[in-house]
Amino acid sequence: MSKLTEATPPERHRHVAAMFADLIEGTTDWAAPSPVKEWTAGDIVDHVTTWPREMLGAQGVQLPEPTGDRAETFRVQTDAVQQLLEQPEAAGHLIDLGPMGQAPLAAVIDGFYSSDLFMHAWDLGKATGQSVELDEDSATAMHAGLSAMGPGLQASGQFGEPVPVAEDAHPVDRLMGLIGRDPGWQPQA
Repeated sequence: MSKLTEATPPERHRHVAAMFADLIEGTTDWAAPSPVKEWTAGDIVDHVTTWPREMLGAQGVQLPEPTGDRAETFRVQTDAVQQLLEQPEAAGHLIDLGPMGQAPLAAVIDGFYSSDLFMHAWDLGKATGQSVELDEDSATAMHAGLSAMGPGLQASGQFGEPVPVAEDAHPVDRLMGLIGRDPGWQPQA
């Protein structure tokens, strides 16, 4: 999809989940170090198959339990999330975001989970030596949204300290630097 920023939440999730699933299938070493400090390739996948189930479960939205196999767990979760996004009643279910108010489930999945898959696809690709082509417009939009959080971004505990990159750096490099990744990171030989 060339204009991922113009896609609907179900379309965007389908795209980023397929990209992430391909990276999972291409992973041969779950213990490979990743650009996320102290995380392995396996930790990245475990993260994206744990927190959504916990967050949404606290709101009464159930996602399937892990199967034990990372690829199968992600596939089952992807199917369940896609079904939620494609059912108008479920997609419109209001989720309590605490001090941020309420938002429809589709917006929560799109803004938090699909975005997380997008960013962690870069991490998993780097950790496993796979090529990842992230949509530049999406990276630019995410950078703008996350930058607007100011110091609250790192204070959230969800992102590392920013890594300086040139103002004219590639949009994906700018996004990765903002969230605490070194765009030039490579696994140790």
